[in-house]
Formats: sequence, structure tokens, C-alpha cells
Amino acid sequence: MTGEASGSAEQGQGGGAPALVSLDEAECLRLISPGGVGRLGYVGRYGPTILPVNYKLHEDTIVFRTAQDSPTDEDLRTGIENAEYKVAFEIDELDPAARSGWSVLIQGSLHHVASEEERASVRASGVEPWAGGPRELYLRIRPTRVTGRRVGEGATSGGA
Repeated sequence: MTGEASGSAEQGQGGGAPALVSLDEAECLRLISPGGVGRLGYVGRYGPTILPVNYKLHEDTIVFRTAQDSPTDEDLRTGIENAEYKVAFEIDELDPAARSGWSVLIQGSLHHVASEEERASVRASGVEPWAGGPRELYLRIRPTRVTGRRVGEGATSGGA
């Protein structure tokens, strides 16, 4: 995995605009490590698609669940054995009142968890979808690029 350099501030528009700072990969992974809700982006059969999913960071991968044979499952199958779909995954935390927050973008390959051994491993992540119904298909994103930015309070230091 590769990330952007830490601490390079970009100048804001106008005199009082908050600073925008690039985050390094380690800080990005620290910020997203508690899990939560992220947005999965990919090109589906009806065009660009962005969906919220509950995720966990597990063994340096993003893990989430969906229903077997769901539109998401069908859209993310290449039809080619061992081929993986390229996706983007974005997680952020924003405080509009303080005009501050951070955003992490992960780009990588999406992998359908198929083997029982791997399924046992990702099951241990504890990821639980909010949506009802059976969601027993585990999907995993292996990051190839991790980037992030922070804006507002604390942005000048590049850390939390």
C-alpha cells in the first residue's frame, strides 16, 4: 500500500479558511480503525454507484457484508475466475459547525470471500450490517492506495 506524505498543507481560499493537510497512510488507518459506516464506489451495470456500508478494518483490509445474489453482489462479480473488481471506499468524519473533519479514500480490489478458512477469519472481525435480512456474503477490499486529508482545527499538525 502507498500513501500521501504527511503534513503538506494546502492554502485555503481567502484569509480565514481552515488549513487542508494531507494525512499519511498510518494516520489514515488509525482514523478508520474503529470501523463504522463508509461509502463504497464502483461502476455498476447502471453506471457510477455509491452505497453506504457498515465496515470493519480487519487484517489491513476493509470488510463488509451484503446479501448473496443481491444487486451489489451481482454488480461486483467480474465473471472471470480470480479476477477482482476495482473499487473506491471513502470514510469521513465531519463537524460542520466547527468547519473541521477528515476524509480517507481507499482504492483497491474487491474480493468475494469464498473459502471457509477466510470466512472464519473475516467473521472474527465482528462486522454487523445495519440493514435487516440475511447478509452472509463477506466482501473484502485489499487497499492498493490509501490517502486522506484533514481540514480545520488540528489540521496544521497533520495529526489528531
